[in-house]
Amino acid sequence: MAKTSEKYELMYIINPNLSEEETAAIVEKFKALAEQHGTVEEVEEMGKRKLAYEINYISEGYYVLMKFTCGPEFPAELDRVLGITDGVMRSLITLRYE
Repeated sequence: MAKTSEKYELMYIINPNLSEEETAAIVEKFKALAEQHGTVEEVEEMGKRKLAYEINYISEGYYVLMKFTCGPEFPAELDRVLGITDGVMRSLITLRYE
């Protein structure tokens, strides 16, 4: 029998050159999107950190970690939206095993 929901973790990096308002809007956008499709357990804004390597000549990024539970069809849609959102430099969605 298939489970109806799984636990996921999303780590994404926002361009550090955006204003605080633009950064907050992106964080809120993905939190709201996850809440529409499941339950958000935690959103941890880790702040600006140095990247392991430069992305488009940018050496820092604003890191955000979000833990959520949703159905198995939502992560693909979330990944698609992350990919087309201006300001999101990198993202990774992983399944959490606890």
